[in-house]
Amino acid sequence: MTLATDMKVGRMDTLQIENCLRRKFDTILSILDERQIRLLLAVEAREIGYGGVSVVARASGYSRETIYSGLEDLKGPLERGSVRERGGGRKTAVENQPELAAALNALVDKDSRGDPMSPLRWTTKSTRRLSEALKEQGFDASYGTVGKLLHQQGFSLQSNVKTREGSSHADRNLQFEYITSQVLSHQIEGAPVISVDTKKKELVGDFKNGGREYQLRGEPVETQVHDFLSSAEGKAIPYGVYDVTLNSGWVNVGMDHDTSAFAVESIRRWWTNMGSKSYQGATKLLICADGGGSNGSRVRLWKRELAALSKELGLTITVCHFPPGTSKWNKIEHRLFSHIAMNWRGRPLISYEVIVDLIGATTTKQGLRVQAALDRSSYPISIVVSDDEMAGISFNRHAFHGEWNYTFPSP
Repeated sequence: MTLATDMKVGRMDTLQIENCLRRKFDTILSILDERQIRLLLAVEAREIGYGGVSVVARASGYSRETIYSGLEDLKGPLERGSVRERGGGRKTAVENQPELAAALNALVDKDSRGDPMSPLRWTTKSTRRLSEALKEQGFDASYGTVGKLLHQQGFSLQSNVKTREGSSHADRNLQFEYITSQVLSHQIEGAPVISVDTKKKELVGDFKNGGREYQLRGEPVETQVHDFLSSAEGKAIPYGVYDVTLNSGWVNVGMDHDTSAFAVESIRRWWTNMGSKSYQGATKLLICADGGGSNGSRVRLWKRELAALSKELGLTITVCHFPPGTSKWNKIEHRLFSHIAMNWRGRPLISYEVIVDLIGATTTKQGLRVQAALDRSSYPISIVVSDDEMAGISFNRHAFHGEWNYTFPSP
């Protein structure tokens, strides 16, 4: 079936059609002349039917007028005709107005939204409003030209996504910028930078796991109907350590409780098994963590255990916490945990050994490598760190939000 047929029967949505066409156009349009391009675009638009011109225009970057011109050509007999030389014809808006792209970027940056640590940005302004704003500055840019320029500069249309977990702190973006500066300074010095967090706890046993994988038709893997803890071998607590620079991960699979002692022990095991080998001679370590949980910014046991780890390893350990309500921006979520979840989708986690093996087998085309191990140690809960004990812990709060950013100096 053609792309158009798939679209009509509901097998592909408009976005999928655009992506497929974009890949086709990126491959073929560069070797065609203007007339051939016009005819190809027109044929694709005609096959799609209603709305086809708009879909093809967005996918190809060519104007609707070009496609309509091609549709007119298709009405009559197609004959060989003269084609103007490559590079001929009207110059683009950017060629005629060299400062147009910079002016557009300035408009969009003013109202940008999203993660300051990510190169992906998006705008809340429509292309028509941006076009009007540019015209007020003396530029000649249609909304189609604006859309094309936004795409070239890395912008894309985005829908709302549930990522905020609470109220947004006034210094949210400033903290992201501060974390970025700390990451870059450590990387320049060749020091390790890690992102840490606890993945969702998993029941161990023949329970249904989300996702699907290929099996013989009519022979699905059978699992228990109800997910009761009493029926499980136990629960797995995967604490992850993601090396931001080397794109590698360590996952310590606990069997007891997700405490600060367990979190710091996971970091210790990462350093012993991976970090110390990759960063020989390192004197510093930067840890990026959420603001809550076992590695929370207010947890005293977290600080006590890190102070002990700093002395044990002889490392100056700096911790930077993400501001409240931004845990989804933690890199470990997208660069490690998401790939682990995809790797074991549709497979019952029937034993701790299976969980460790599936985590360790996780890889990506971008070169992610993961090691995992089972931690059979006990981690008691409700350990109290007294005021006197806390006062004896040596660490320095940074001038900027010392409650989020602090350093344990090496002995």
